[in-house]
Amino acid sequence: MSHTKTINAYAVYEAGGEFKPFQYNVSELQANEVEIDVLHCGICHSDMSMAENEWGMSQYPLVAGHEVIGKIAAKGTDVKNMAVGTLVGLGWHSGYCGYCNSCKTGDQNLCPTAQGTIIAHHGGFAEKVRAQASSVVAIPEGIDPASAGPLLCAGITVFNPIVQFGIKSTDKVAVIGIGGLGHLALQFLNAWGCEVTAFTTSESKCQKAQQLGAHKTLNSRDETEIEAAANSFDFIISTVNVKLDWNLYLSTLKPKGRLHFVGATTDPLDLSVFPMLMAQRSVSASPVGSPATIESMLDFARLHNIKPQVESFSMSKINDAFAHLKSGNARFRIVLSNE
Repeated sequence: MSHTKTINAYAVYEAGGEFKPFQYNVSELQANEVEIDVLHCGICHSDMSMAENEWGMSQYPLVAGHEVIGKIAAKGTDVKNMAVGTLVGLGWHSGYCGYCNSCKTGDQNLCPTAQGTIIAHHGGFAEKVRAQASSVVAIPEGIDPASAGPLLCAGITVFNPIVQFGIKSTDKVAVIGIGGLGHLALQFLNAWGCEVTAFTTSESKCQKAQQLGAHKTLNSRDETEIEAAANSFDFIISTVNVKLDWNLYLSTLKPKGRLHFVGATTDPLDLSVFPMLMAQRSVSASPVGSPATIESMLDFARLHNIKPQVESFSMSKINDAFAHLKSGNARFRIVLSNE
């Protein structure tokens, strides 16, 4: 006989609507699943995009939230590697097929049928959330649970390309956009040993960028400044979701340099091939990382004391938190707390 229980959450009932209390029923845990008591859950811009159906794939009622820190409350019969009570994190994915080439070669984040935590699945703006144990990572001792949530999405999104493309400590790198993603990219790249430049439109963010690890700043609205930086960088990471003059940024790359996108801009990229071709420059993009890379990232963050800068709201104040996010004044991530 199957036992059902009710989970309390906050859901959006239609595109652009407010979050309201929502309950849903779950039956017995699958053998490969864990149930997590949510302590904290970060808010990502992707949660807002999904709540407003910007990407055209939201299903309502929608329980968003995919930067979860919590404790394992229950586990399926096949879960051997985590005990009840373990402090864990859950990010963008809550399950993988386990059989495709990407899964078999350690790139689970590229699994074509990976289960999104907030896509056709109830996420972490709730008292509990469920996920495959394979998508959940233990949080190391020494990481602050109250601020760690954004590492599970924003953190791994900017850390993953450092690993994927073999960024060296002698590389000169630049970060476009000093927000939720960018403020972590500056910290990671500085700790990696790189010479770091921050592109920012805001004078007020220049000083902040330097506190976070930038050695230099450039005004991204000043074409003269950018032109003066021609052939400077081995690697540029763009964390913004707006259209910029990408050819201008390409010109600041050294030969064989790479412009890499982690910000989900929906505008097509307007790129001239000739400057790329002549200097063998590359343009690329990537999503979050695999569970193994997330574990490496957490260890690196602990070792170098890298922390998301967060503002905390009670889970019950979720609509106030989203209003603060939309205002553009969040510095730099918002975390909801059930405590």
